[in-house]
Amino acid sequence: MAVVPALSVPIMSALLGAALALCNVPLPWSPLAFVPLAAVLWYAAQGSDARGVSVRLLWSGVGLFTVHLWWLTAFLNKLLGTGTGVLAFALFLLEGAFLAVMAYPLARLVRDPVARVWALAGAWVILEWLRFLGPLAFPWPTLGATLLPSPAIQIADLGGVLLGSVLVTFTAASLAAFALTRRPWGRGRLLAYAALAWAVALGYGLTRTPGSGPVQPVLVLRTPFDSFGRASGYVSPEEQERQQRVASQRQTHGEVVVWSETAITAPGRPAFLPSFVGPGISGVGSGGAEPEFNAVAAIDARSNATSWSDKSKLVPFGEYFPLYRPLHPLYAIIENAIHIRLGGVEESGDPRPLTLNGVRYGAYVCYDSVFPWVARSLAKQGAQLLVNPSNDGWYDGWGVLQHFAMGRVRAIETRRWLVRSVNRGVAGSVNDLGQPVQTVAAGETMQVLHVRPRLLSGTTVYMRVGDLPALLLAALMIVYAFRTDGRARRW
Repeated sequence: MAVVPALSVPIMSALLGAALALCNVPLPWSPLAFVPLAAVLWYAAQGSDARGVSVRLLWSGVGLFTVHLWWLTAFLNKLLGTGTGVLAFALFLLEGAFLAVMAYPLARLVRDPVARVWALAGAWVILEWLRFLGPLAFPWPTLGATLLPSPAIQIADLGGVLLGSVLVTFTAASLAAFALTRRPWGRGRLLAYAALAWAVALGYGLTRTPGSGPVQPVLVLRTPFDSFGRASGYVSPEEQERQQRVASQRQTHGEVVVWSETAITAPGRPAFLPSFVGPGISGVGSGGAEPEFNAVAAIDARSNATSWSDKSKLVPFGEYFPLYRPLHPLYAIIENAIHIRLGGVEESGDPRPLTLNGVRYGAYVCYDSVFPWVARSLAKQGAQLLVNPSNDGWYDGWGVLQHFAMGRVRAIETRRWLVRSVNRGVAGSVNDLGQPVQTVAAGETMQVLHVRPRLLSGTTVYMRVGDLPALLLAALMIVYAFRTDGRARRW
């Protein structure tokens, strides 16, 4: 009989985390993410000691990431074979462990459950910020993106997606604290502040209007190629290039053509790319030749590559493999099993706009779109239009929607239109309010879209100050937690 209570904590915690994950795809109910998050904070804060708090957040994190990243299990099954998707649970456990490690010292320092709620809420935002940093950066999921179906997401041009996370965590903490507190001070007051914050965010969002600027016609492609087959050599890159050339013949006067990530294979960074129908922008990959790279190039009407920019952030364990040389015997086992060479794609870390016919394009490759600093840097350097050549053929289900959603937030943060050419993803255009304008998301044949994004300039508050407002507000929640704990001990 003693086994049932021991299991109840991980099960309850995981279920609450899974409920939160159901809000992490842009659906009509996503802006209500603060409700399941409030339940997670409420339950975790009532742990009997610091270990109890951290264990509850551990399993909540496992539930959250298991549901949110379930598509990753399908990816591994395709890559390594049926049944290997179970390996994804190592990542789910690791992400839950990060929450637990964050919670443990705070729960030791702050004993009052109400105070713990506020400490955990503030630290949650800081942990999201940390997920954007380092060689293993993996910012799935970020709470601020749950606001996409709501006008409140427009505050991202003031403090980025993390400012949205602050709104979600502050509201959740207010609800959880209201449910826990039995003291005369503060009951209901913070809920009123949360309601006021929502009113301000919604009011701000409803008053935003699309920017005006000259139209730059763009032809975007959605290709249907098997990413796994091409990486393994079973699908010819020459056939992909041929089909893209045929589709690009539909280019009209004044249009810029955009091809997807690694749509062209070329060793080195050649000055001449005859396979491309220009003028336009394309992803270019080395195709395994040394040195390996994954870049984007601006190509003129004569097929001359006029400017280049390398991918700024490599996918951990996809393009970047820690300690590849020392651990090569281990990695070689995987390489032999999947017939794909792992290893050293070059990373830039210094994105530069591409210039084509006098227009500056903020082009960044695939995974770069989930990192706010990449689009922010390009816009600060004068990019007038964001361009995201991508390959979403690795994803299944929610993964495609999540990737597209994160890219939409980049348009809001910088107040730039975004165009995407992709392999097996969502291709099309997004305006500077983050709203899809023309998109195509499904199909097994080559598809083209003639989109008409606007070229915009200007600087948002977020471009000037970055994540600082969100981090300061998160820190204030932690400071408030210590203040609340002190008052509770005196009461």
